Parts: sequence; structure tokens; C-alpha cells
Amino acid sequence: MRRMIIDTDTASDDAVALLMALLDPAVQVEAITTVCGNMPLDLATINALATVQVAGRETPPVYEGADRPLFRELKTAEMVHGSNGMGDMDLPELTLSPAPGFAALKIIELVKQYPGELDLVVLGPATNIATALLLDPVAMRGVRHIYSMGTCGFERWGVTPVSEFNVLVDAEAYDIMLRSGIPMTLIGIDQCRGEAALDAEEIAAIEHCGNAVGHFAMRCNYTLIELYTRRAGRKQLGLPDPVAMAAAIWPELVLDAPACYCYTCTTEPMTYGQVIINEHQERALFPYPGSGEPPNATVVREMDYQGFKRKLTELLVNA
Repeated sequence: MRRMIIDTDTASDDAVALLMALLDPAVQVEAITTVCGNMPLDLATINALATVQVAGRETPPVYEGADRPLFRELKTAEMVHGSNGMGDMDLPELTLSPAPGFAALKIIELVKQYPGELDLVVLGPATNIATALLLDPVAMRGVRHIYSMGTCGFERWGVTPVSEFNVLVDAEAYDIMLRSGIPMTLIGIDQCRGEAALDAEEIAAIEHCGNAVGHFAMRCNYTLIELYTRRAGRKQLGLPDPVAMAAAIWPELVLDAPACYCYTCTTEPMTYGQVIINEHQERALFPYPGSGEPPNATVVREMDYQGFKRKLTELLVNA
């Protein structure tokens, strides 16, 4: 049984990732922690609670965390996920409420309770994780592994020419997380594109499968579907957070993930939020800042994308 804490700025693709973990019988979600990012904190929490309610199989506590980045003004993504973060759908009436307690403190508490057993799946900005690391770095060494949906991966372009949204929202927090020494896997935005994106037939198969979970999973992504369809010229849906969750819960789908030294840019405005991924430090002709540093993360370069879509569809359709 895999024990997980899922840290999320819950919007539409986060919701699908949450469903994956909640529905997989091999995963025990010990807590969900919410953070500002895609949405302000209050909406991220509402969306997480609604998703837990729709999943219906277990009700892990949902703890609220940071409502702003460590040092910056909050950037949100309504243009991507809709005004409520869930494709502007009408959410079910909530019967669940946030659990008492601050997310970073609850993360520390659970890591102490399960030292060496807990994975952190970080689907949004790393503010809660960085806060926990600043509060109790010794306890946080007990985290087994961090899986982060973050960076542009091995391609260019996220929401700027060099920066992916989760890092751009709070690059200082991402820097703290990357330098923590905790074993870590980064799944970049590049991993949800191309072959990994759901096509029209795959979207319809999930949405019209006859159960509430499948319908919810696609309906909450309507705004994201529109975005991907405009860019691709045909109906499709890229799912960054579910691909990251797949790397965490179905590691056999990861085909290539080299160990790299990763550095977060936090000072230059044009590159703020860029994560420089250095796979081949030994090839450098001249020394440079950070050269000679050991790898601090593995970075996913290739996955079994057809396997991901097949397993995702089976999980949602059979919920």
C-alpha cells in the first residue's frame, strides 16, 4: 500500500489526478493539502472537497495551506480552467468541510507518523512544501519521495518561453523544494502533449461511460478542452497533473527519467520560474555556476502514453 499526501491548487486537471489516487486500490491518500495557484485558496479547497465527494470511496482530510506565494503576488489561471477552476460546471452541493489545521504543519505531522513511507505528490506551486521544509527540515527528511508536476521538462514553452505555471507562481518555493535533498521526480508540462493528450473519441468514452465519476472528470475540463482544441485544431485534452500522478502510482509507465541537476531561476525577470535541467554536466567545456553539483532529481523524458490513457480510462469508467 502506497501512502500519499497530495498537495494541489485544485482545478480541472488536478481533479482528475485526485480521482486517480482516490480510486486506485493500491494507494492510501493520507491527506489532501490545498494551496493557491490555479485558483485562490478558497476555490482550490472547494474543488478538492467536491472531487473527494464525487470519488465517494474514501474521505481523506483536506487541509488548507498557503493563500499566497512566499514573496510574490499570486498569479491564477482562470483563463485556462474557467472562473471556478472546474470548467464553469455546477459543482455538487458540498457535504464535506476542510479539516482543522494548517497544511504545512499537517504534512510535517504525517511525515513524523509515517517516516520513510510517505510520498508527496505536488500538483501545484510548492509553497506548502517549502513552508514545511522551512519549519522542520529534519522531520521532512522522512519523506520517501516527492513527485512534482513542474517545469517545462525537456522542451521549451510553458506559460512563458521558459517557465511552467506551477514554478512561475512561486519559484522561490520550488527552489527550496529542489534543494531539500529529498528524492524527487519531476514531470514536466512536455509530458502531457502530443501522444499523451486524449483525443475526441477518448474524451467521449470517459464522459459518456454512464457513471458520475467519468462524466465529472471530463465535464470539469471543458475549458481546458477548448484551449487544447484551439491550439491543436482538433478536439483534444492534455492532462498535466494526471500524467504526473500516473508517474507516481504507475511507475512502470515511466520509460526514461535521467538523473539531472536542476536549478530554479528566481532573480532575472525574463527567466523567473525557469528550471534549468542539466543532464550532462560532464560535457561542459568551462566551469559555470552549479557545475559539478550532483543530481537532485530525476526528470521524466518519456512515458508509455498509450498505457497511461488506457489505465486512466479503465479507472474512471469502472469507478
